[in-house]
Amino acid sequence: MIHPYLTPLDLAAFIRDAGLAAELIPMTVDTPTVPAAAAALGVAAGQIIKSLLFEVQGAAWLVIASGDDLVDRRALAAHFGVGKKQIKLAEAATVLRVLGYPVGGVPPFGHISRVPVLLDRAVARWDVVYGGGGDDRTMLRLTPAELQAVTGATWIDLAADPALAPAAP
Repeated sequence: MIHPYLTPLDLAAFIRDAGLAAELIPMTVDTPTVPAAAAALGVAAGQIIKSLLFEVQGAAWLVIASGDDLVDRRALAAHFGVGKKQIKLAEAATVLRVLGYPVGGVPPFGHISRVPVLLDRAVARWDVVYGGGGDDRTMLRLTPAELQAVTGATWIDLAADPALAPAAP
């Protein structure tokens, strides 16, 4: 059967083929939001990572942020040297087309298209983080170091006030 999008089974195959230590965790409740995922796992909201697709001057960028932080578009604009209005959160249909996973379960890797990744330094404060596992009933468990290694992400301060951001890993 052909699915219109990728599933946790596709992500599991990517993890296996890449030889990652990351693990998929099937959930008994829906976990499409940071608060829902944190409550279901019994962890802090900051340990949940959000994989958000942004469009910057027509180019797709995946931004992985700590669940307890809002992504400050001013920080992204400053990183790219553009105005804040040039930073747009991708629509759900674009996320599905570019990454292959539905919003609410987007993992940080294993997508149908390779896109550049920015990783919030706040994620590095945790030994273990949890992200989307391919749908809203599956979570992914991994370390920030493995996350950076597999995505090739560039670390960035996404906090509204850089003075509040943790030290660079």
